[in-house]
Amino acid sequence: MRATPREQSDSEGAAMPHMIWKGAISFGLVHVPVQLYPATQSEKVGFNLLDKRSMDPIGYKQINKNTGKEVTRDDIVRGFEYEKGKYVVMTDAEIRAANPESTQTVDILAFVDAPEISFLSLDTPYYLAPDRKGEKVYALLRDALKDTGKVGIASVVLHNKQHLAALIPVGPALALNTLRWGDEVRDFSQFKFPDEDTKKAGVSPKELEMAKRLIDDMSDTWDPSKYHDTFRDDIIALVEKKVKQGKVAEVMKIEEGSEHKASADILDLSELLKRSLKKGAPAKRGSKSAQAAAASDAADDTTDDSGEEPARPARKTTRRKRA
Repeated sequence: MRATPREQSDSEGAAMPHMIWKGAISFGLVHVPVQLYPATQSEKVGFNLLDKRSMDPIGYKQINKNTGKEVTRDDIVRGFEYEKGKYVVMTDAEIRAANPESTQTVDILAFVDAPEISFLSLDTPYYLAPDRKGEKVYALLRDALKDTGKVGIASVVLHNKQHLAALIPVGPALALNTLRWGDEVRDFSQFKFPDEDTKKAGVSPKELEMAKRLIDDMSDTWDPSKYHDTFRDDIIALVEKKVKQGKVAEVMKIEEGSEHKASADILDLSELLKRSLKKGAPAKRGSKSAQAAAASDAADDTTDDSGEEPARPARKTTRRKRA
């Protein structure tokens, strides 16, 4: 029996990830033997381009953008554009010679306080697992980082490319999160942001207090399992339905106007905050906001003058923007 797309995804997700390399964490005279694994897995929805007449895959040709003619592999070279329309041609051997030497080590350069690293700098996470009976020294480094609130700033070569990285204790593990270089993160000065002085930004103390109350009412513990890519879930469910119906090669027709769009009417900030505190926030039990929301909901449950039952609130969910 053929597995459904959801079953295939679940089985693939449970598979042991492929080890990237074996090496060691190095700081001072201490070496911690480790194995490097990817810490994440892709759950994105992917589509293949097909010829609808035969369901054959559609390929791509490498063409000259000026002439539109196809270019053979032998005639393709790599060039670095140093000025608009001007290039320096680099051979594969020259590019390989410029690659940093792969040392198979995570070289700790410094230890810094964890909050000093901006979320903007974080790139790709990996797990480091102990290797060759290195469990004790691995645990020692992990627990020392936890107790001091520090993370290690390291240099590491992955896939022939040098990276700056942060060595971070996460639960029972040591994670290695590659970091963006300083010049890869855009400076604030390139954008126009409101003044950091609340008064100069036009925010009143009352509005700030209501915003804080709303944040407090909506505060929760971080649990990633609560949130789902509902777009992917809907696509997988639709695929499963079409497979069961035998509709494996039909073009899906999208019904327009099936989604309800919220009103674009914007009120003043104070009114929006009041409404959010009244109805929009999942208030904590026993709080004043919760009691006020309960009283408001009881009044709203009655029918209006037309005798119709008021519309139910939309299903609360976390939804990503569709591309």
